[in-house]
Amino acid sequence: MKAYSVRVGWSDENGGFVAAIPDLPGCEAFGATPELALTGLERAAAEWLAAARAHGLPIPEPRDLPDAEPAEVELSAFV
Repeated sequence: MKAYSVRVGWSDENGGFVAAIPDLPGCEAFGATPELALTGLERAAAEWLAAARAHGLPIPEPRDLPDAEPAEVELSAFV
C-alpha cells in the first residue's frame, strides 16, 4: 500500500514545526521539533480518516508529490 506524502517545515507564525498531509485537507499538526509534529500528525491522520469514514466521505488516494517526503510515521495503517 502506498503511503501518504508528508510536508514538515518551520512556521514563524506558529513558532514551531508544522507537519501536514497535503492529500488530506486540513490534516496537520504542530510541534516544537519535527519529530513532535510528526507524532501529532499520526494522531491527526487517524482522526481525519475515522471522521471521513463515519460521515461516508471519500478518502483520497495518496499521490506522489515532488516536494514532499514519504511519511516517516506509519500512516498507511489507518487507510
